[in-house]
Amino acid sequence: MFARLKQSADRYHELEQALADPDVHGQPVRMQSMLREMGALRSQAECYERWAELEDRRLKATEMLDDSDAELCELAREELEEVGAALEQMTEDLKREVADDDPNRGRAVMLEVRAGTGGDEATLFAGDLVRLYTRFAEQHGLKLEVLTSHPSEVGGYKEIVLSVAGPDAWDLFRFEAGGHRVQRVPATETQGRIHTSAATVAVLPEAEEVDVEIQESDLRIDTYRSSGPGGQNVNKTSSAIRITHEPTGTVVQCQDESSQHKNKARAMRMLRSRIRQAQEEASKAAVDASRRTQVGSGDRSERVRTYNFPQNRVTDHRIKTSYSLETVMLGNLRDIVEDLRRRDLEEKIAALTDGGEQASTSPGAA
Repeated sequence: MFARLKQSADRYHELEQALADPDVHGQPVRMQSMLREMGALRSQAECYERWAELEDRRLKATEMLDDSDAELCELAREELEEVGAALEQMTEDLKREVADDDPNRGRAVMLEVRAGTGGDEATLFAGDLVRLYTRFAEQHGLKLEVLTSHPSEVGGYKEIVLSVAGPDAWDLFRFEAGGHRVQRVPATETQGRIHTSAATVAVLPEAEEVDVEIQESDLRIDTYRSSGPGGQNVNKTSSAIRITHEPTGTVVQCQDESSQHKNKARAMRMLRSRIRQAQEEASKAAVDASRRTQVGSGDRSERVRTYNFPQNRVTDHRIKTSYSLETVMLGNLRDIVEDLRRRDLEEKIAALTDGGEQASTSPGAA
């Protein structure tokens, strides 16, 4: 555990020194990435340095115990008692810091909402989720941008991709990934029967240019005319873009802008994020299942939440807790997020301990 914290502290100071280089300030994208990484590492670096200071005091006090001066030895014993108690508390703080480590903290998020089973009602539910997330983002001062969308004829969405930017975007939205189910009487139902429909949500940390290296020669770019509702410019120009990353087979497309250049820029943002996500998932697959540290897998096939309209209840199945549907649909997801975050941290701390990374206050632990 201490080795991981020391790595974080070392990396933090490495970035601090690198940012003093004037050449870095001439590279805005790289500088922003470094500042974001520093922000994610700051808490761990500060915790490790406080622990190292206490450990240094402990070692010096231990050496003083061998002194022939009785008064000095007594002072050393008092120091050791004080430092020992502080180190015990600090060890718990450090364990929490390691467990709560998240390399995606501070990143913008790509939120992909897709209608699932249920026909038109599923697309309407996808639209409800988008409105819920829009309100939630606004309440927390996050910037929301529609990257691409495929509206349905009845007013919902077959698919929509949103970018949510802000320091807390990842922390606030990361638990939304998975299958969302709704139980209600659709507007088109004439006999008052309750139907069950579904939508899936994917949450991807938005990748920056420095995160994923994409060779232009690896891309196949196709242009075509936009389709669907959109006004007079739709279907008149080949402004829509489809990009295929041939090494991975990843395909993205964007048609919302009238400018081909803007559509390509948005499509490249989605492509980078999906490739980075695929790389992360491949890396996680190699980790022993006993040390997985997430509430749920985040897989879109996993049902994470049910919205029951007749009973005015939202149930999150990962924590088996229910909330007021009326309150949640107004964008008040904070209670759900906090409960999920608390459970997530508890499971991570338990996994950290079970994995044998027991905290220790001896120098050998580092």
